[in-house]
Amino acid sequence: MPDLPSPAPASPWERARAVLLASNIAWTTLCLGGWLPGTRAVTAALTAALLAVHFLGPERGTRAHPAGWLFIPFLVYGAWNAGWLSPVPWMGWNDWLGWLQMCGIYWVVLNGIESDGPVRFLVAAVGAVAVAASAMAVYQHFVDPRWLMLGRTQADQYIGRSSGSFGIPNSLGAMLALLLPPAGALALGRGRAAWVRAAALAALVLLAAAFVLAISRAAWIALAAALVLRAVFGPGRSAARRLAEGAAVVAATAGAVWILYVSFPLMRVRLGQLVTDAGERTRPVMWRGAWGIFSSHRVFGGGAGAFYVLFEAFRPQGYRDDPVYAHCDYLNTLCDYGLVGFVLLFGAAAVVAWRCAGARGLAGAAFTGLLAFALHLLVDWHLKMPALAIMVATVAALVTRAAWPPAPLRAAPGRAARAAAALAAASVLAAAALWVLPRYRSEEYRRRAGLDIAVASPGADAGAERAAFAAARIDLEQAINLDPRNAWAWADRSYLDSLGAFVDPARSVQCGVAAADDARRALAFSAVVPEFWVRLGVGLDMQRKWIEGGDCYVRALRLAPERADLWYYQAYHLSLNPVEAGPAAAAADYCLRLDPDFLLAQTLRHRLESRLQSRP
Repeated sequence: MPDLPSPAPASPWERARAVLLASNIAWTTLCLGGWLPGTRAVTAALTAALLAVHFLGPERGTRAHPAGWLFIPFLVYGAWNAGWLSPVPWMGWNDWLGWLQMCGIYWVVLNGIESDGPVRFLVAAVGAVAVAASAMAVYQHFVDPRWLMLGRTQADQYIGRSSGSFGIPNSLGAMLALLLPPAGALALGRGRAAWVRAAALAALVLLAAAFVLAISRAAWIALAAALVLRAVFGPGRSAARRLAEGAAVVAATAGAVWILYVSFPLMRVRLGQLVTDAGERTRPVMWRGAWGIFSSHRVFGGGAGAFYVLFEAFRPQGYRDDPVYAHCDYLNTLCDYGLVGFVLLFGAAAVVAWRCAGARGLAGAAFTGLLAFALHLLVDWHLKMPALAIMVATVAALVTRAAWPPAPLRAAPGRAARAAAALAAASVLAAAALWVLPRYRSEEYRRRAGLDIAVASPGADAGAERAAFAAARIDLEQAINLDPRNAWAWADRSYLDSLGAFVDPARSVQCGVAAADDARRALAFSAVVPEFWVRLGVGLDMQRKWIEGGDCYVRALRLAPERADLWYYQAYHLSLNPVEAGPAAAAADYCLRLDPDFLLAQTLRHRLESRLQSRP
């Protein structure tokens, strides 16, 4: 952190790293946290450029901070897990790339941004981004609750809660829990210029306002707990003073909560929900599912990125949410990577935290923010959000350098070392251009195709349907060309093939053949995704291969026995055979038992009831 004296004047390479990283943080954070795949492509390109500049810098010397090496074993293991163990390898590699980007940025900041100027610039850039996101949160609360970045609209479930540039209020809360302690240290600490303290105080007020407006209960609790823990266990104070400071933090927190409870209606609603639900209602379902996956794959886990599909085996009856992550980064890592991955990743983080726990001053305040962030990970998936992962890696690296000084710089790299560095930089850029960016661009085209398909309304306007389907097909062709191993793209094209029968009923059989072929391509990459079996079953039904199609729906239901939509598909498939009207009605009934609001199942059940009543 800026409390450290500069080891040497900043070089142009070091300044370039700071500018690239600041640009990456700003871009990723202000574009919905980097969640959209198109945004991730730019983020990955900036990260690749940052790593290349780091390798090429002639001032690096021949030493690297030991903390950076601690995470290399996890990255190696994670690559093996994603490539050879994960049942959904295309998703596993995407998950691993997130870890690689986070660890790569930690490495660069730890070893390549050391001088006062670049460090101060980086701290100011992080602060400016946080101020911008907080200003957006204030705007959302007082002006337009539905406004989001990139022309998007806020989801109904979050109306009344500010999300800033993220779209998810809890993500904003996590960022502010991370940054409020160092902002407070800059504003209220001594030894800095008056203008710095004044600017920091203004930023602190805005960040605190946004923190309240996000109404993230977990973020509030995590920050309060971190402040109490640092007050009680922090370095350099007597036992009596620690207890006094801890009690003061508890009293201040209780007072703040009371004031907000009395003056802020939505605060009363959120706290009332916390009491009514006895803490949480939906997250425990995901936690139990993640633990079930881990219990079945204790050593190596279910596979990188596999929670989304393996959760289906543990979905309880009537649970309608469609979770992508386990809403606990620790459990998510445990179920995906097993005990081996969990120990390699969080064991390394624990070693770094132990060495940094004695940090004081601004670095100590930033450590408190990191502690709050780590506590918040118990109930959310912030490490999967690119902006938060990049920001926490940056702050953690700055704290590590301040609390765990690196070894003295040894000799400048020789000719062989410079050649190796140039090769590493070229390899990073080549991997980004030929492998990483095509993956994200493929996902972006797939996302666009989904929007095109959603625009179409079969049976409403044939011309509009044809245009929307044609645009979606072009996007899916691009997605497949960019990443032929993207199984979701093949499955989506299979779905589009089946929709072609609505536009041109005379070609129903031909559309079914195409749908089945594309579904088989998806299943060649993974046989554990129930949607892929449904897509194959639909294609076979369109070819009037009813028996073969039935086997596919059975496979899908074995993988996800409590999914209402799969029971609807089973009911519809059975309804195609007049003899099976009774079993079809039973399947529709079970679908409606899982989801009473399933309109298609209601319609199908009504038709089946009429058919059964008309029988002699």
